[in-house]
Amino acid sequence: MATYAISINERSHSGKALMSYLQALGVLVTKLERQQKSSFLRSQEDIREGRIEHFASSSEMFESLGI
Repeated sequence: MATYAISINERSHSGKALMSYLQALGVLVTKLERQQKSSFLRSQEDIREGRIEHFASSSEMFESLGI
């Protein structure tokens, strides 16, 4: 037996119909939920990827933003 992973838009009419059809056939359908990253994990990822800027003062930050 093979295992397949497909993405189906369940909000569309055809997606709902396909899910109903697969369930009617008795095919085991499991919905995989993507877990959201916590804010801590996102911040750690930002630091690793270099998406963080450091400023000496708030006025320096506002100048870089053009405010």
